[in-house]
Amino acid sequence: MKEFFKKGWRPLMVLLLLFIIWEITVKFADIPKWLLPPPSNIMMEGYSGWEPFMPHLVSTIQLALLGFIIGSVIGLATAILLHLLPTVRESIYPLLILTQNVPIIVLAPLLVIWFGFGLLPKIIVITLVCFFPITVAALDGFRQTAPELKHYMNMAGATKSQLFWKLEWPYSLPSIFSGLKISATYSVMGAVISEWLGAKLGIGVYMTLASSSFRTDRVFVAIFAIMILSLLFFFLIVSIERYLVRYRVKGVDTKK
Repeated sequence: MKEFFKKGWRPLMVLLLLFIIWEITVKFADIPKWLLPPPSNIMMEGYSGWEPFMPHLVSTIQLALLGFIIGSVIGLATAILLHLLPTVRESIYPLLILTQNVPIIVLAPLLVIWFGFGLLPKIIVITLVCFFPITVAALDGFRQTAPELKHYMNMAGATKSQLFWKLEWPYSLPSIFSGLKISATYSVMGAVISEWLGAKLGIGVYMTLASSSFRTDRVFVAIFAIMILSLLFFFLIVSIERYLVRYRVKGVDTKK
């Protein structure tokens, strides 16, 4: 994290440069603000409209966190089941890959028809977005456990349960957290998509209302809020990873 903050000024400078070019281009090209507002207008709208925007932001955060937690639990449980039962993995894993070829936005109307406009279809959308990266990352982590360590534990008489919880699980934690970081960013996107199904509050609702009234500056406020939320969720998982994963396994060596 310290290295990120030491080097973080470079992308920040590039971002600032892009905003300056954006501002100058809009002003000199005389582009209508309803079509493409300059960054200064977007920031002013974000500041002046913060109070009405806050309930939408809080609603999206709550929905994204709930969906992410449920998706993570289901993803990890699925990965453990497929890993411990190779026959089930060979039967189900190809189907899991196949399901990812169906866009979530296509399933949204069906979920409304089947489950109504309540919380359940929204949680299903976020869960579908989150669980697959975690499942794949966890399975890869389990498979990448050093074979010599597995052989040593088998020689020592370890049971299958002991082999999993004392070796394969801790060895796979870096891979699991990689999946969690991807899913954490996806959860915000999934929450916004789910809010298009008929929510009363949320960034997705705010964006829809702003778009229908040609308030492009508010649409950009919502876009930037989604980006910032995704980054915050990502760094939250990074912080948890640095706290829980106190070692990194490389080959057969363990660095504490």
